[in-house]
Amino acid sequence: MVKHYSNFNIEKKYRGSIILIGNFDGLHRGHQKLFRLAHSYKKKYNLKIGVINFNPMPKMFFNRNLKNFRLSNIDQKIKLLNKFKVDFVITKKFDYKFSKTKSIVFIKEILNKKLNSKFIFVSNNFRFGNKREGNVNLLIKNEKIYNYKVVKPKPLINNKKIVSSSLIRNLLENGFLEKANKLLNRNWAIQGIVKKGRQVGKKIGFPTCNIDIKDYVLAKPGVYAVRVLRKNNTKYLKGIANLGYRPTFNQKKILLEVHLFNFSGNLYNKLLSVEFLKFIRKEKKFKNVSQLRTQIKTDLNIAKKT
Repeated sequence: MVKHYSNFNIEKKYRGSIILIGNFDGLHRGHQKLFRLAHSYKKKYNLKIGVINFNPMPKMFFNRNLKNFRLSNIDQKIKLLNKFKVDFVITKKFDYKFSKTKSIVFIKEILNKKLNSKFIFVSNNFRFGNKREGNVNLLIKNEKIYNYKVVKPKPLINNKKIVSSSLIRNLLENGFLEKANKLLNRNWAIQGIVKKGRQVGKKIGFPTCNIDIKDYVLAKPGVYAVRVLRKNNTKYLKGIANLGYRPTFNQKKILLEVHLFNFSGNLYNKLLSVEFLKFIRKEKKFKNVSQLRTQIKTDLNIAKKT
């Protein structure tokens, strides 16, 4: 099981490792290629693999208006890093004080003194330190002084485009779910707690689990075929979900509503992971509840065949 730290005070056995630095949002196929390379270094040099990531992501910290942005939350990220057989993860709280850390201090005090890094994996556009003053060239300049080696893996190219978190966000926002899932190498998922809603779904015959999507990226509003996993459960439940504002009922806040097939039970305050399988249709305002109910039945038939 991957060891998770909230600061740079790691155990002695993890010092002198291969260190990968980045947001790793979504842990897509480009990231997965990076981890495969790191494992080849692990095998060659008999070292452990560690990841440094930040919460919130620096871009979200500096732009407080940037709300729906994440592809994955910390819990999902840790589970995936465990799957990729990373030895330890440092999720550093990104706050005002840390943002003021000088780049050379980050190298000297953290990468060298605290971690004793042997290999540092970063993307070519990696920036760090106060006002983003540090870059890959600065890391390379200090290699011999602090006894580490910088590794800059080539990005993964798919259909002449670099596979990136930004590309996947764009695909989701424009309704290209299946393309996004291929680049993630899995189904994109939102994890959240079921909250009590206005009971609208129940009143029209289709009870739903209401989930606040918090700061997840806003995929194209509409109806999706989904499958759901409950915490500490390995059996998937199939269903249909509406991600959006419920224009028929003048809902102002974005909400994820999931209707599960052949399920009865209380899921309030339960943690669910909702995997998006197929985009069925975009959100639409209906003249009345009767029209909405008819459309839902059509949507259900499509979702059940997915």
